[in-house]
Amino acid sequence: MKAGIVGLPNVGKSTLFNCLSNAKAQSANFPFCTIEPNIGVVNVPDERLEKLESLVNPERVMPATVEIVDIAGLVKGASKGEGLGNKFLANIRETDAIIHVLRCFDNDNIIHVDTSIDPVRDKETVDYELQLKDLESLEKRLDKVKKASRTGDKLALKELDILNKAKDGLESAKSIRSIDYTESEREEFIKPLQMITDKPVLYVCNVDDASAVSGNKYVELVKEAIKNEQAEVIILAVGTEADIMELDDYEERQMFLEDLGLSEPGVSKLIRSAYKLLHLQTYFTAGVKEVRAWTIHIDDTAPQAAGVIHTDFEKGFIRAEVIKYDDFVQYGSEVKVREAGKLAIEGKEYIVQDGDMMNFRFNV
Repeated sequence: MKAGIVGLPNVGKSTLFNCLSNAKAQSANFPFCTIEPNIGVVNVPDERLEKLESLVNPERVMPATVEIVDIAGLVKGASKGEGLGNKFLANIRETDAIIHVLRCFDNDNIIHVDTSIDPVRDKETVDYELQLKDLESLEKRLDKVKKASRTGDKLALKELDILNKAKDGLESAKSIRSIDYTESEREEFIKPLQMITDKPVLYVCNVDDASAVSGNKYVELVKEAIKNEQAEVIILAVGTEADIMELDDYEERQMFLEDLGLSEPGVSKLIRSAYKLLHLQTYFTAGVKEVRAWTIHIDDTAPQAAGVIHTDFEKGFIRAEVIKYDDFVQYGSEVKVREAGKLAIEGKEYIVQDGDMMNFRFNV
């Protein structure tokens, strides 16, 4: 599962990517600095892991991770191949969620591809190109469905109605994620199309230092523009975050953050938000060899969670022993949790909750 960082050229995408992954993507003051997408595997910050480490004292700790892709900047006409358009659109289609970076600061020394600062216009430029590409894909599918519907096929007629609704929405500059469908309609007819504008999105407002805590006029304009979308907005002083990540000393980092009025790096919040954007959650296994955070989808069952460790665990699943994280912290060890009667035995139908600590019994 991976999230792609997108936006116009020169809005701070590669700098943000460097903050997130510590993989030094080239960052420079000119458009199309990034041509091939850079990919980084990023640890998900989780204070629970630190607490478990202190209680269990394992040989190693393995955090959950999420894959971040830095994608080339998009320009007007990308859907028709302008700039690096076709490459951009192919790369973004391969991601599962979008982190959309918007420039929300004034600085005459950093070139803007459209010469002025207007994050709402920038957002609409990217949206428009993605919507055009989706419309192109949708029309190909519509041609096939129209032919099938002429025979009176009920399923084809239903799909035709749903796709026409999508077409009307895209032609009205609405992204697929903003169109009102029932859950079953979306699952059966929309998701298989893999529309780019159906991907969940997180907007990152790249601001100056003074706006890192409460935002500014540009951020307010963005919030107003996306109020009808199912999307989240994060405020980040990307350049400053990059400076913070360069500091090796923890105390220096904390002092830097305090000067800005922040309690933690903004990128930590962003990584956690991206993780949730991908509909992911964490469960833990804990032993003297290893304390580990395992990544699963929200609403995964116990066998599905077991399968993340090894496919044999899912195939031969018998039961799961589940301890709630808070109970483990309260009692301090698995033995004491058992003695307190707080260990639950769960079967194949159990829906794993974020933070569950689990042992699996299986037979192959």
